[in-house]
Amino acid sequence: MIWDRIETLPREEMEILQLERLKAVVLRVYRKVPFYRGRLRESGLKPPDIRSLADLQNLPFTVKEDLRENYPYGLFAVPLERLVRIHASSGTTGLPTVVGYTKKDLRTWSELVGRVVVQAGVKPRDVVQICFSYGLFTGGFGLHYGLERVGATVVPASAGNTQRQLRLIQDFNTTVLVSTPTYALYIAEVAREIGLDPSKLGLRLGLFGSEPWSEGIRDGLEAAFGFKATDNYGMSELIGPGVAGECRMQNGLHISEDHFLPEIIDPETGEQLPPGAEGELVITTLTKEGLPLIRYRTRDLTALDYAPCPCGRTTVRMHRVSGRTDDMLIIRGVNVFPSQVEEVLMEIDGVSPHYRIIVDRRDYLDEFEVQVELAADYFTGAFRDLETLERTIKERLQSIIQITAKVKLVEYRSLERTAGKAKRVIDKRIM
Repeated sequence: MIWDRIETLPREEMEILQLERLKAVVLRVYRKVPFYRGRLRESGLKPPDIRSLADLQNLPFTVKEDLRENYPYGLFAVPLERLVRIHASSGTTGLPTVVGYTKKDLRTWSELVGRVVVQAGVKPRDVVQICFSYGLFTGGFGLHYGLERVGATVVPASAGNTQRQLRLIQDFNTTVLVSTPTYALYIAEVAREIGLDPSKLGLRLGLFGSEPWSEGIRDGLEAAFGFKATDNYGMSELIGPGVAGECRMQNGLHISEDHFLPEIIDPETGEQLPPGAEGELVITTLTKEGLPLIRYRTRDLTALDYAPCPCGRTTVRMHRVSGRTDDMLIIRGVNVFPSQVEEVLMEIDGVSPHYRIIVDRRDYLDEFEVQVELAADYFTGAFRDLETLERTIKERLQSIIQITAKVKLVEYRSLERTAGKAKRVIDKRIM
């Protein structure tokens, strides 16, 4: 694998490679995928019209609904007999999105995850415990094969059964933990409850993804376990984990640009935005055989930094995802993201990292409630202290999101823990 060479290419060489691959993938989907052939014809475009990377903005977008409308195999660019693996989303908000992999796709996937874990600091001597579910979800299998690719020893613990997870960490001398950040926080909670110090477990690195998380959550994880916590990014539709990941500098997630061509657009107008501007991340897959996607709208909000990283890599870095365009709440005309609430709470002593947002409507007016869980050791027995904490949270939330929230303090461990993505928002207006 030539990770070092590819990841340190001069910008000019990377763009030459990207253009060559962009032309090839546009030609392939035009020939092999009726959906894209129709979209391109509607746009008045043919493959020879792609002459530079600037022409990318002329291509039509692809959205998740396109995958659902072509369920299950309508967007595949190869016949079914060439596929060796199929994954799918949970389909909790509609039909699942189905993704297929050829043998070459699986090799590529392993190498891409290999890049992510190596730049995060994984070594062949590491024992890595994966606490993601295995099955149609791409997270468990994607990280599993990528970690094996770099020579690490993998413990496929899967999700749940937290006390068993702790026993495996101890018995197998696990050094790297793979999970969602919120589940890792829960592992630390359970460890303390059964008399274990999380920082004494021997873990030296955490690889976290699958849900947005803040710097405050990172600080909490690193303080609890005494390790370095790194972020990684992926999406089933694009390939799964392996699209991008942090290096040890923790200053942005390196995107594997030789496989994924990123751009940032204004989510309202669809226009491209300049480097450094925050907007919606759009990805074109450059090398996938089974399910190539042109200008896929991820709905994730971030920004791109093209400056070379101090680690020596020259690949573009994406900022940590700050929210999603489809997770955005409009409360009384104001745009609110759960990540804003999380950032406020992580700066306040006396609360745990677990919270829930409840949105409702009464007499045609939106109501916005934030349920905040008290920290395990906070309660002093004085009602006045709770009132002061509640008032502090309310004031800080209003200063950030510009609307008044009802704050409800709840007992420690009263909010649901999960090994998967944390469910932070209940919007009763759309139920």
